[in-house]
Amino acid sequence: METPIRVWVVEDDSLFRDSVTLILNETPGVEDVAAFDACEDALIELETASPPDVILMDISLRGMSGIEGMQKVHAMSPKTAIVMLTVHEDNDRIFDAICAGAGGYLLKPSNAETIRSAVFAAQRGGAAINPQIAQRVLSMFSRLAVPRGEYGLTEREREVLQIMVDGLTKQQIADRLILSYHTVDMHIRNIYTKLQVHSRSGAIAKALKERLV
Repeated sequence: METPIRVWVVEDDSLFRDSVTLILNETPGVEDVAAFDACEDALIELETASPPDVILMDISLRGMSGIEGMQKVHAMSPKTAIVMLTVHEDNDRIFDAICAGAGGYLLKPSNAETIRSAVFAAQRGGAAINPQIAQRVLSMFSRLAVPRGEYGLTEREREVLQIMVDGLTKQQIADRLILSYHTVDMHIRNIYTKLQVHSRSGAIAKALKERLV
């Protein structure tokens, strides 16, 4: 039996926050749902509470922004995946959120099933990004590509990174390379460490931007 996922919601729109919280509270496999209307409150709670597995965070919060809050959360709890919620689709916000380590990016009109899927995908190291936004991100990185950096990736790690860019899950990577799930998980964690990122989307973003694969 899988361990339940602990989820926090950071959103200053009370109606939307309550709606998302209700959806998560009714989702099997999710527990200890906590809601905050500001990053500052969530960060204070994080100082003493067990960190959540996933945070759904508004990108345009009053006070500390969602992107700044995400960076502070990752400094305190690197393993916490963060999915950004927003009404905006502009390229600058997409680029900033993903490069800052967002484990997903969803528009607020997303339905309950999409939100649930984003939570589970982020917890598994996936990137919940809708097709339109994914296309914009790929387009941006093709224009902004810079020379390849040196991060000390092994050939196997580069191979895993390439397959991550192709969109395969950890289990699918394991099946393709005839490796165990835990071995693939170890390679991905090493990739995160060497690339200095906190999420699958961050690794893919850096791989595309710096032509690592």
